[in-house]
Amino acid sequence: MEYRWAEGHPDRLPELAADLVRAHVDVIVTGGTPATMAARQATQTIPIVFLVAGQVVEKGIVRSLGRPGGNVTGLTFQAGHGKVLQLLKEAVPTITRVVFLHDPTTYPGDVLGNTLKSMHSGAQALNVVLQPVAVSDPNGLAQAFAEFGRGTNGLVIETASVLLMSAEQIGRLALQRRLPAGGHGRTFADAGCLMSYGENLGDMSRRAAVYVDKILKGAKPADLPVEQPTKFELIINLKTAKALGLTIPPALLGRVDEVIQ
Repeated sequence: MEYRWAEGHPDRLPELAADLVRAHVDVIVTGGTPATMAARQATQTIPIVFLVAGQVVEKGIVRSLGRPGGNVTGLTFQAGHGKVLQLLKEAVPTITRVVFLHDPTTYPGDVLGNTLKSMHSGAQALNVVLQPVAVSDPNGLAQAFAEFGRGTNGLVIETASVLLMSAEQIGRLALQRRLPAGGHGRTFADAGCLMSYGENLGDMSRRAAVYVDKILKGAKPADLPVEQPTKFELIINLKTAKALGLTIPPALLGRVDEVIQ
């Protein structure tokens, strides 16, 4: 096994991918969309299996989910920001104004506009005002929090790489602002946000291993359809709830997959 890690610096991904190509590995496994795109740009012959990546068709990583073509396949995730917002409102019914923290550079074409339109519609159905706040540089997080409008009492975080890498800082800033925060992916609950909802990464890792096994036995990535997640997990950080003075409704606690004490 050859391991490469960008240590929170996505600009290093192309060179790390090129290094693996020079090492003549049999299969490259990637985690996240930026790493997958870097690997795809580095080689069109070595099979690539992405553990988790988003918008893989829109970004040209694969031709389609059913027929990926080329040398890349794996497991994609579904944008669950609307579900996070719904669960956050259920956990804290008094929420009326929520910031949607996102990285606009991760959206190709008009996908960002469609995403924001969907989020606004979901918020309206919950009697919540949504304020999108963009962050594309981790050094700009403090400034982004300063842009939150007056009366903001909730925060939803998307699963963009720049935000995942800054999850602990986001958790601290949210707690300082006394904001109940929910993120797409357990990283955010682990980092101190009130809750997270998203794909079970352990399950996706095991399924990615099955892809690698098939490829090593002769299967071609082009013939292996991209899979979508089947297991999701809701995690609530009760330590954060206590710090915020919140009591999570028993009906919601009964559906939680994991509680962080």
